[in-house]
Order: sequence, then C-alpha cells, then structure tokens
Amino acid sequence: MMPVVVAAGITLVASLLLPFVVKPWLVRMGVVDVPSARSSHARTTIRGMGVAVSLATGVGYVAAILLRAVTVDRSIFLAALAIIAASAAVGWVEDLRGLSIRGRAGAQLGIGAAGSAALVLLTGQSFWWLPLAALAIAAYINIANFMDGVNGISGFHGVLAGGAYAVAGMLTGQPWLTAGGAVLAMAFLGFLPWNLSRGSVFLGDVGSYLLGASVAALAVAGFFSGVYIEYVLSPILVYLADTGYTLLRRIKAGERWYASHREHVYQRLTDVGFSHLQSAGTVTVCTAAVIVLGFIAATAPLPTVVLCVAGSLAVLGLYLASPDLIRHFRRRQKVTRVPVS
Repeated sequence: MMPVVVAAGITLVASLLLPFVVKPWLVRMGVVDVPSARSSHARTTIRGMGVAVSLATGVGYVAAILLRAVTVDRSIFLAALAIIAASAAVGWVEDLRGLSIRGRAGAQLGIGAAGSAALVLLTGQSFWWLPLAALAIAAYINIANFMDGVNGISGFHGVLAGGAYAVAGMLTGQPWLTAGGAVLAMAFLGFLPWNLSRGSVFLGDVGSYLLGASVAALAVAGFFSGVYIEYVLSPILVYLADTGYTLLRRIKAGERWYASHREHVYQRLTDVGFSHLQSAGTVTVCTAAVIVLGFIAATAPLPTVVLCVAGSLAVLGLYLASPDLIRHFRRRQKVTRVPVS
C-alpha cells in the first residue's frame, strides 16, 4: 500500500508544480479559449493546462511501476496508460489547430479499438466485447469533453472517479486499478487550485480527453478483469445521465443534436443562478451519493440492492430535474411576494 501512497503523492506534487512551467509556455503559444455557443464562460482564458495534468499522470504511472505499486497485471496498467496518452495527444492536436468531426471521431474510435483489443487479449475476454468497449472508450472521451464547461467540474470528477476506482481496486485485489485510480485522483486534485482560482486556466481538450480516457480505460479494464459492475459504473452514472438526457431533449425539440450548445443540466443550473462552483458541486455531490450507493449494492443482499438502486435513480432523477425545479420554485416565490392591491 505504501508504494501506491508514494506514487500518488508524487503525482499530486507534479500536478501542483508543473503548471508553473506549462502556463507561460501556453501563453507564448497563444493557446487560449474563446467563448463559443456551448461555453459557460464570458471571457477569453488560457486553455491547454491539461498538458500539465497529462505530464503529472505520466509521472504517476511511471512512479507506480518503479516503486512496484503494481505487483501483478502490469501489462493492463501499461495498456491503460497507452490509451490515456494517445487520447491526450489527440486532444492536444485539437487544442492547437482543431480537427474535423470525422477526424476526431476516427481518432477516438481508433484509440478505443486498439486499446480494447489489447485489454481483451490481456484479460482473456471474448473478442465479442471489442466493438462495445471501443465505443465506450470513444464515447466517454466525448462525454468528459461535453461536461467540461464550468470551473471545477472536471477536477472534481477526476478526484471522485479516481478515488472510487482506487478503492474498488483494493476491495477486489486489483493493484493496477488501485494505482491507476490514485494517480487519476491526485493528478486532477493538483489541477483544482489552478482552475478554481478565478478560473484563470482551463484543461482544454487535451485535459478533458485525458480525463475521459483515464476513466474509460480503468472502467473497461476493470470490467474485463471481473470487478463488480457497480464499482465500474457508479462513478460515471451522473455524467452519462446528463449527456443522454440532454441529447434526448435536443432530438425531441428538433434541434441539431451534434451542434454546439450549452443545454447540459450543469449548464442550465448556471442559467438559474448557480455559480460555477455551485453547479460543479451539485454534480459532485450527486456523483458521490451514487458511488456510495453503488458500492454498497455490489455486495449487499437483494433487499438492500433494491433500496440502493432506487436511491440512485432518485438522485439521478432529482439532478436531471433540478434546473426546472429551481426555476419553478423561484417563480412561485415571486408570485407569493406580489402585494395584493
């Protein structure tokens, strides 16, 4: 356990310090974020700080190997790192010069397919899982990118998902998952002070792709390795629900579902008056609740499982309805405050 703690500590220090080097470099290169149709920010801001988080993640993975934090299944650990590194590289190209939708999708699916094929071989799973796993990895890279729209949301998600997978690794005897989860959590914990300090820097696509690939690679590898499905899915359910619900709303409204927008639930929360931190905090609290319920359900008797599933559905439903509920509540307050003449 101590090697994992040391590797996590090295990752955290690297993530905290690397931005001092990376930020001036990004300024010189002119890597900035100009607000667009799907942005929740109103001013031009430095993006691409995901480069620092990516380097810290690489440092953490190397430290975990050298410190022998991963005693078995190192090949799975390294396959996850390859998926993460390749995805971050695609994100960096997107930040620098942009990619067409077709080129971006092709690269993400290619990474998902190659990474999934390696994981299938390493875990002895059936190749029937390959298409689904490839789609899952590519899809979650995009989901993490879509959800990276307010300060703190991606940092908190990385910390929570990484922490959950680290615990899942300990509970199931998968040291590679413990190490990978700990590195993920610490890499994004180190980014949070930079992002929350007046929102002066963004992850950029390199960082959101890194986050999505890190979570997806650990989830797919964990599933292939026999980790309980509740451990695998609970950290990502809120992100999945937000993205799926938003997509269905846009299709139902006859809108171009693939066009840029800012209609995710977490973005609509800012429209009803939430600050960036309050919106990110809402997503984080709901994710934490679903994680706890999922981890309890994994090994609980059937009646407890039913209660946990019901609780998770209630949390997800309340989150998805929260912007409309808040708007309705505030309208009622205004009505009750109107003086009677």
